[in-house]
This record gives sequence, structure tokens and C-alpha cells, in this order.
Amino acid sequence: MIEEIIKQIRGGDVRSIARAISWIENDLPDKEALIDGLFKHTGKARILGITGPPGSGKSSLLNHIIQLEREKGKKIAVLAIDPSSPFTGGAILGDRVRMQKHATDSSVFIRSMASRGHLGGVAGATADALKVLDAAGFDLIIIETIGVGQTEIEVMNIVDLVMLVLVPGLGDEIQALKAGVMEIGDIFVINKCDKDEASRVKAEVEYVLHLKNEGDEEKSNPIFMTSATQNIGLQELVDGIDEEFRRMEENGRLSQRRLKRLELELKHILTSKIQAHVNKFLNTDNNLSDWLRQLANRQATPYQLVNRKVSQVLKELKE
Repeated sequence: MIEEIIKQIRGGDVRSIARAISWIENDLPDKEALIDGLFKHTGKARILGITGPPGSGKSSLLNHIIQLEREKGKKIAVLAIDPSSPFTGGAILGDRVRMQKHATDSSVFIRSMASRGHLGGVAGATADALKVLDAAGFDLIIIETIGVGQTEIEVMNIVDLVMLVLVPGLGDEIQALKAGVMEIGDIFVINKCDKDEASRVKAEVEYVLHLKNEGDEEKSNPIFMTSATQNIGLQELVDGIDEEFRRMEENGRLSQRRLKRLELELKHILTSKIQAHVNKFLNTDNNLSDWLRQLANRQATPYQLVNRKVSQVLKELKE
């Protein structure tokens, strides 16, 4: 069964791709075997992350990026990430209506995604979903997040190139600059540039980037002024994205970033597995109460109990 769905994913079958992502969202048992089978076919797609405050026009920009990249003949996949409502456990795609015209294009795959039960949380689920889309042969994979919180920053750490979208008039562009988001941005977009204050926002971004990149002559972050509704600066933005990918490939930054991503993923999976094992142990009847009894009677110390358990966990992981 796994071999068959891997074959279908490699052939670009949309239903199989969607099914695999559902497995990942829900952390089904077959997920790991699926990723194991797909992994050797990954590492080819370019991965772009789009983030920014709600209301900054990310979805409108995304719609134009899809259109212009398709005109260049690229196969495109889009994942819209929602960290999951604690009430519904569902996922919301940012303004899906705007993307309906791409629905009949077999070279465009659009999917909203949540993390209902994935061991590694939203970032872990997204990393696995990226492998499915990469192995399916998409040239460009775009991840859109709904905001700029900690969860979104974690998701942006697993892409190749981060595009941060800001807009005048929201009143929170300065907060976005102060929230650590500037550290992960590679390309900066001032959207709705036909509005007042757009030039002020650009000047603020330039100032913060100057401080951020001071002393690093090789580091530069392009800033683009766009208006999705007025069709201003969109072709320049898409060409700029492609150029930035090309530069990163040439100077080695892309391969360095991907290697770092693999390191983080490896550590994340390892710690998640160990944490799950510990949680299972602590939630098993009598385990915790037995430990507490030994401590209360001074039959063992906390360090002794934990060290014994750690040795056991490591032994089981080796097996």
C-alpha cells in the first residue's frame, strides 16, 4: 500500500498527495514509512515562505505570484498554514476565493493545512508535507502563514527563502519589526504601496535592515513596493524572488540553509520521540506514584530515578 501511494505521489496524482498530507496532519501510523520512502526523492523544489501581519494582503500577492510563476512554466504547490483552532482543530486557507481561478490548473496544488495531532507540532507537520510536495515534482512550493507569531516563525525556519509582507496603516508594522520577524526575513515587501505612509514604512525597514546587516557586506535584503489591487510592482517582485533564489544557489547560502534545516529536523524528531516516551511513562498507572513513593521514603533520589529511565529510553531507541 505504501509503495503504491509513493508511486502515485511521484507521478503527481493529486488525490494521493492530498491523502498523504492528511496522514501527516493526523499523525497516522503509516506516516513515517511514507516519508521514509519519499525522502530520497526530495531536495529539488524551491521553498518560499510568505508571512506578515493579518490584513497585509498576503493572499492577494500570493495569487499574483502563482499566476506569474505559472507563466514561466513552473509547477506550483501552496500550503496555507493554520496552527489549528483549539475548538475545531481545522485549517483555514487565506482567502481561497481569490485562488479559485487556479483550481482547474493541473500544475497548481493548493491546500490548507493544520496540525491536529502531529508529534512535532505545526512545524513538524509542515516539514513532512513539504517532502510530499517536493517528491511530487513541484518546482516551487509556497507556504503562507496567517500571522507573525512564534508558531509562524517556527514554520518559516523550514523554508529556503522568507518573504515578509508589511503594509502601511495597520499600526503594527513596528511591532512586527521588533518581534524577531526581521531576523528571518530575506525579502521584504511593502504592499498597498499606493497608500499614504508607504514610504515611511519602507524607510523604517531600511533603517532596521541597516542595523541588522551592519558589518556583513555580503548580506543584502531586497525591498519591493507593491500593490496587488493596482497591479504595481508584481512582476518586479516575482523576478526578484527568482533572482534571490539564484544568488543563494550560487553563493552556497541555499545549501547551507538546507543543511541547517536537516540538523534542526533531526534534533526535533529525536527530542519529540523522547518526550512522547516520557509522557507515556508518566501517564501510565502507578509509574509516577511509585516514583513519588520511593522519593518520599528516601529510597532513591530524583537524579537516580531519572537517570535509570533515560538509560532505558536510550536502549529502547537503539533497538
